[in-house]
Amino acid sequence: MIRALIERILGDEHPVAVRNTNASVRRGCWGEDVAAAHLLRMGWRIIGRNVRPCRRDRRCELDIVAYVPAERQIVFVEVKTHKRHSSYAGRLWAIDRRKKSNLLRASANWLMVRKWHGNCRFDVVEVYGEPGGEFPPEIDHIMNVKLFPPNWRFW
Repeated sequence: MIRALIERILGDEHPVAVRNTNASVRRGCWGEDVAAAHLLRMGWRIIGRNVRPCRRDRRCELDIVAYVPAERQIVFVEVKTHKRHSSYAGRLWAIDRRKKSNLLRASANWLMVRKWHGNCRFDVVEVYGEPGGEFPPEIDHIMNVKLFPPNWRFW
């Protein structure tokens, strides 16, 4: 099953089932598919994709919520898809102050609703490439990203 998912995602003809015909939205959905396949290859379990724990705020979205069985922790994964590497922008440049606050609100709500009291962390997966491109996508998985101050607590 995982092999079929990976072949479907990384194959030449990748069907993108998106209502919006915007190229950047299609590329973002493709990047999330590639990131999910990458996490499944690592042995992680995907709990949810495009999770919106805040009912009133549409900006609060978690791209992927995964469980790492070996470490027994929840991982909130933010996926960023880019056409190519940029020589002037460093890693994590797309996560600004507003995105950090949205991630904080969404993850705190998810933890409170699910009553999870175990460990959790934030990862960022950057995918470089395009759907149907001539080269396979490059995946840059940045684990345990410190998005918040060290003394921060959710509650």
